[in-house]
Amino acid sequence: MSQFETAQFSRRRFLGTAAALSGAACFGTLAQAEEKDPYGGFKMGLQSYSLRHFKVEEALQHTKKLGVKVWEAFPGHIPQNNVPGKIAEQKKMLDDAGIKLMAYGVVGFDADETKARAVFDYAKAMGIVSLSAGPKKDKATFDLLDKLVAEYDIPIAIHNHGPEDRNFGKISQVEEMVKDRHPKIGACVDTGHFLRSDEKPEEAIERLGKRVFGVHFKDVKTHPDGKKQFRILGEGDLNIVGCLKLLRKLDYQYALALEYEENPMNPLSDIEVCLKAVRDGVAKL
Repeated sequence: MSQFETAQFSRRRFLGTAAALSGAACFGTLAQAEEKDPYGGFKMGLQSYSLRHFKVEEALQHTKKLGVKVWEAFPGHIPQNNVPGKIAEQKKMLDDAGIKLMAYGVVGFDADETKARAVFDYAKAMGIVSLSAGPKKDKATFDLLDKLVAEYDIPIAIHNHGPEDRNFGKISQVEEMVKDRHPKIGACVDTGHFLRSDEKPEEAIERLGKRVFGVHFKDVKTHPDGKKQFRILGEGDLNIVGCLKLLRKLDYQYALALEYEENPMNPLSDIEVCLKAVRDGVAKL
């Protein structure tokens, strides 16, 4: 081997070794990150309706003890109030509890711009990332929402409310209203309510894609007689891993909010089991 070839071989060996070490370091970093975050990078939190029996301060402390740091607040816990002093109080309360308010709702919208703008002003002041919404299904309302999501850069996530919801109970109904709208008008996929509507939540995530701006993660069991019942996550028909895989493929960066509707007086142990089901699902990705 010539001196030149020896030098080239040594250089290649050095670069190969460096690349291997770098790859190992990256792998180690990823492994450590997953070990530190059992939710695999998902912004796991609670829809605070799960703790509706508790006053807001107590609900925040329970959330902290459950090991999650994200909320989608329902207005019963944190009412919309655009007075600056009240906003400061609410933000301090959340900060003191170590909870990030990422989403808010479900909020109704119609063609009243003054009322709708007040919601967006509040969301902007609170640092809310997306609004779960039950908008009126008409052109005037959606024309207004087109305008406001562009101006405020806050997505609207249309929430499906199950078979009782004549407007948005089916995936196709949501698709129909968002397809020609601003890219930040999309969906809050309530997995339990889609199951109640005989729709597959993973199909909703796949079809709505980058328009998924919220998820209410809950489970429903269909019994042989056709009766449907909310269940602890992992004890119903929800394909947890399938949903998580699709969300990861989308690089989903919005709140993944566990919502548990059963046992409102004493939900904490059930919620712990639900959160474990999410962690187990993440571990299988």
